[in-house]
Amino acid sequence: MANPEHVEILKHGAKEWNEWKMAHFSENIDLSEANLSGADLSHAILDSAWLKDADLSNAKLDGARLIGAYLRGANLSGATLFEANLVRADFEGAKLCGARFADGTSFVAPKSANLSDVRFNGADLSGADLTGVNLFRASLSQATLTDARLADALLIGANLEGADLSGAVLTRSRICDSNLSSANLQRAVMIETTIVGTKLLGADLCGAWTYGVSVWDIETDERTKQDGLIITDSGPVVTVDNLEIAQFVYLLLNRKKLRDVIDTIASKVVLILGRFLPERKAVLEALATEVRKHNLLPIVFDFERSTSRDFTETIKILAGMSLFVIADITKPKSVSLELQATVPDYQIPFVPIIEEGEEPFSMFKDLWGKYEWVLRPVTYKSSHLLVQVFKQAILDRAWEKHKELERKRTQEMGVLSAEDFLLVKNE
Repeated sequence: MANPEHVEILKHGAKEWNEWKMAHFSENIDLSEANLSGADLSHAILDSAWLKDADLSNAKLDGARLIGAYLRGANLSGATLFEANLVRADFEGAKLCGARFADGTSFVAPKSANLSDVRFNGADLSGADLTGVNLFRASLSQATLTDARLADALLIGANLEGADLSGAVLTRSRICDSNLSSANLQRAVMIETTIVGTKLLGADLCGAWTYGVSVWDIETDERTKQDGLIITDSGPVVTVDNLEIAQFVYLLLNRKKLRDVIDTIASKVVLILGRFLPERKAVLEALATEVRKHNLLPIVFDFERSTSRDFTETIKILAGMSLFVIADITKPKSVSLELQATVPDYQIPFVPIIEEGEEPFSMFKDLWGKYEWVLRPVTYKSSHLLVQVFKQAILDRAWEKHKELERKRTQEMGVLSAEDFLLVKNE
């Protein structure tokens, strides 16, 4: 239990408390289980204070010093800690829902707390504002950071093993030499995030927004999930299934000079085009899953989610780096236009699929009849059936056509001699 004298002095305000603390600097501060909800403790000196299970909900701790303080199990939900010094503080198992460690009103230089070497193991930081904070060597294993704001945060040498960062905003944050193994980063916003020398073993990044991400020397394994990473900023939504490839494809789409490196890549990319309405999402998921099972990398272009009509250039770039293309021509809208603009320029297999009962768009027969790399459409009743026949109906046919086109491109061209025509004429 808390020392009643300490609690009473602290309730008189930070000025009186700090004066008393200076006069009793060697005394151990015990505020465990104290009810300090809503208290104004701005600039209070609470270094090494014992605040286990204390109620600091909605308290003001702006500019406070809590160096080495012990706050395990404490409740700091809704508290403000702008510019607080929390170096080596222990918040293990604490509740910090909606706590604000930074004044987000200043974009250039937010008033952020110093959280280096802090312990947040198992703490609940859901919805917390950690914009621009210093989390150097901080430990956040098993912490809950759902929908937390960590834009511009410094995460160097941090341990976030098993942390839940789903929906968290990590825009422009620097994650270097950290451990995010088994972390949940689903739907995290990682725009312009830098990730260097970091472990992502068994991490789940599905659906993360990785536009402009910079990735170097990361560690992943077969458990790491990277499906559906969004690599575009606005307009057409393009997704890939690998964090390092996300960086490459982003650069490819936005830096024309880099497009020349396409020829040096052993192509494993399969482009999937279609309008994947909500009721037909199962088709998209089934196709992407089957492509992955065959050690290929699906890139999904969902016309239904695109807001811009001017994306022919994007489709052409993606098609040019693909092994083959699967095009769902069920109720196609823009898909038909993009196929007419793309098919003539790329001698790669195009495998059309169409839901049973639907008719191909009017110009499709012209494409199929004129260009040998456009295969006969595969009709399907359900995504389940499509999965069952995927290898025979789509993959094997596309691969066979790919090899046929390769042979034609590499075969020696025959020539005719003009003299042979003279001999025929003289005869």
